Amino acid sequence: MGADSEIPENVRGVVEFDSWLKPFVHVLSERRYLGDKWHYDITHATPDGSYQSLSKFARDSYRSYGLHADWETGEIRYREWAPNAQKAFLIGEFNNWNESSHELKSKDEFGVFHITIPPNADGSFAIPHDSKIKVMFVKPDGSKIYRLPAWITRATQPDRETAKAYGPGYEARFWNPEKPYEFKNKRPHFNQKVDSLRIYEAHVGISSPEPKVASYKEFTQNVLPRIKHLGYDAIQLMAIMEHAYYASFGYQVTNFFAASSRYGTPEELKELIDTAHGMGILVLLDVVHSHASKNAEDGLNEFDGSDHQYFHSIDSGRGSHPDWDSRLFNYGSFEVQRFLLANLAFYIDVYQFDGFRFDGVTSMLYLHHGVGPSGAFSGNYNEYLSKEKSGVDHEAVAYLMLANDLVHELLPQSAITIAEDVSGYPTLCLPRAMGGIGFDYRLAMALPDMWIKLLKEQKDEDWEMGDIVHTLTNRRHGEKVVAYCESHDQALVGDKTLAFWLMDAAMYTDMSVLKPATLVIDRGMSLHKMIRLLTHSLGGEAFLAFEGNEFGHPEWLDFPNVNNGDSFHYARRQFNLADDNLLRYRMLYEFDAAMQNCERKHQWLNTPQAYVSLKHEGDKVIAFERNGHLFMFNFHPTKSYTDYRFGVDVAGTYKIVLNSDRKEYGGYDRVDESARFFTTDLAWNGRKNFIQVYIPSRVALVCALE
Repeated sequence: MGADSEIPENVRGVVEFDSWLKPFVHVLSERRYLGDKWHYDITHATPDGSYQSLSKFARDSYRSYGLHADWETGEIRYREWAPNAQKAFLIGEFNNWNESSHELKSKDEFGVFHITIPPNADGSFAIPHDSKIKVMFVKPDGSKIYRLPAWITRATQPDRETAKAYGPGYEARFWNPEKPYEFKNKRPHFNQKVDSLRIYEAHVGISSPEPKVASYKEFTQNVLPRIKHLGYDAIQLMAIMEHAYYASFGYQVTNFFAASSRYGTPEELKELIDTAHGMGILVLLDVVHSHASKNAEDGLNEFDGSDHQYFHSIDSGRGSHPDWDSRLFNYGSFEVQRFLLANLAFYIDVYQFDGFRFDGVTSMLYLHHGVGPSGAFSGNYNEYLSKEKSGVDHEAVAYLMLANDLVHELLPQSAITIAEDVSGYPTLCLPRAMGGIGFDYRLAMALPDMWIKLLKEQKDEDWEMGDIVHTLTNRRHGEKVVAYCESHDQALVGDKTLAFWLMDAAMYTDMSVLKPATLVIDRGMSLHKMIRLLTHSLGGEAFLAFEGNEFGHPEWLDFPNVNNGDSFHYARRQFNLADDNLLRYRMLYEFDAAMQNCERKHQWLNTPQAYVSLKHEGDKVIAFERNGHLFMFNFHPTKSYTDYRFGVDVAGTYKIVLNSDRKEYGGYDRVDESARFFTTDLAWNGRKNFIQVYIPSRVALVCALE
C-alpha cells in the first residue's frame, strides 16, 4: 500500500480508525461514492435542480403518493407509480366498485398516475372513512388486475363470507378519521453518545396469557407498565408492518405503510407509542426492507403486472430469496429508494417511532444473502472487501447509507438504528462522515449461539471461562453492539430458550415455592441469572431481551398454522406465571428488574469495554471492571470461596449493588450485603489494588465504590 496521500478522502476517517482497512481503501471508496452519488441525485431531484434535504424528499413522497384527504377543500388525491400499466382506475365501496367512473390521469414519463376526487355535494368526502378500496390496472395486453394501493395505510382481513367468495387476501381501507389521535408526550430524551439502551423486544399479538391475538390497547394497559417496572428504556416492536400471514412473525410484509390491523387501529398504535413516551420509554420499529411477501393481490409483487417494478426480475436471478420464498428489492431504482426512504420517514413522523432495527441486513449486503458456503464468515476482511471474492451488493450498501442518513437527519442526536447482521461487515456501525455505513449498533448474534451451544453440548463444570469471555468481548473496536443471550429466534418452535435448555420438563412440576428447589431448578435458575448478567455487562454497549424470557418463560413460540391445528396455545406470553408469588418465575422476573434498574443507576452499557482481570479455569471465576464497577462471577457448581481476591484499579471502599443470591431472586442469602470491602494497596491480576470477597457457588456480584 502506498503512502497515506493515496487514501481517498471519502474513507480517510475509517482507515485512520482501523488500519487493517488500508489494503481495501479503493473498494470502500467506491461503495461510499455510490451512496453519496445517490444522496446528491435525490437532494437535487427538483424541477429546477435546486437542493432539497433528504428528509424533505422522503416526507414529500409519503405526503403525495397514496391516498390523501384535504380537510380544507374536501378533495381526495391519489397518486400511484405503475409504469407497466396502460390505464388505472380507483374502485371501491364509494363508487359501488364501478370500474370506469374514476379513471386516473394518464401516467407521466416516470409512470405515475394521479386523480383528484372532488367532495360530495354536501361537502363530505367522496370516499367514506374506513371504506374498502382498490386500484384496477389495465395491462398492455388489455387484461385487468386488481391491487391494494402500494402506499395504503390500513389493510384488514376479510370477513368469513368475503374470504369464502373471493379468497383470504387482505382488503385496503381508506383511513381518514375525523379526530386523529393527538400525541400528548414528547419523545424521551436520548443522547446517543452517553445514554444506555436496554431494549425489550415484543410482539403485540402474543402479549397476553390468553390464546388469542392481543391488541394495541391491551399492550398499552397491561404490558407497558411491566416494561417500566423492569427498567427497560426502549421497546422494539415486531410485526407492526402489515403481513397477511400471521405465522411469518411479521417478516413477510405485504403493506409497508399499514400498521397491522390484527391488533387494532392506527390511532391505537399511536396511543401505545405516546403512552410509552410518557413513561420515558423509546419505541423502535423492527423494519423489514430486506425483502417482501410474494403476494400479488394484497402485496407489492407484480403490482403493475410486471415482475420487476419494485424488485429485481425473476429472470435476473436476483429477484427471489433462495430460502425465504420472497421478493428482493431493486435498491438501484430511484422509485424504490423513494418508497423505502418515505417508509422510514412515515413511521418516524406519523407514529413517532424513535428508530429502527433493520431486519435481514446480512441478506441485503451480499448477493449470496449469507446463504451457503459463501455465507460462512471467518472475519477475514477479504470476505467483505475483496472485489473478486466478497459478493457484496453495492446498491444495497448504498441504500443502507441513505437510510441511515435519513433517520439521523430526521432525529439528530437521538436516532437509533440497529443492524441485524451476522456477518460482521466492517464499517457497518461507523459514522457516514467517516466513510462507514452509519448504523448505531449491530446485533451481537454470536452470543446466543454460544450460550445455546454450551448448554446443548457441555456440562457447566466443563465450560471454558476464557472461551466465554473471548466470545463476549470479540467485537470490532468502535462499533457498538446490542448484546443478548436470546431473542425471538431462540423462542421459536424447533429451538429452546435458555430456561428450557437449563430446566426442561422440571419447569412444569418444580417451580412452586411450596416445596424445596430441586437440583435441576436450583442450577437452572442460578445459571439463568448469571448468563443474563454476564451478557448484559460484558457483551456489548446495549442489551436486548425478548418478552417473557426475563422470567424464564416455559415452552416455545409457535403461531397458528396448519401443522398445529391453527392453535394459539403457544402464540402467547404467560405473564401470569411471573405474577404468581407462589412460583419461582416471579424470582427471575424480579432479578431482571433489579439488573436493569441497577444498570440505569450505575451505568455500564454504552461505556468503554471492560477490563477483564480474571478468567480462572480451575475456580470457574470471571472478574472484570467496567465504568468503575467490579463484576464477579463464580460459575463453579459446588465451590464457594471465602476472602477471594479480586483486582481493582481504583482504591477505596466497595459495596455490593447487585447480588444474584438474594432469596427474593431464588438464591439463599449467603452474602452479607451490608459488608464493605476495603482495597489493599498491592497489585493483583494486573490491577493496582485488590479486595477480598466471599462469593458462593453459582453466584454473581456487582460492586461499586461507596
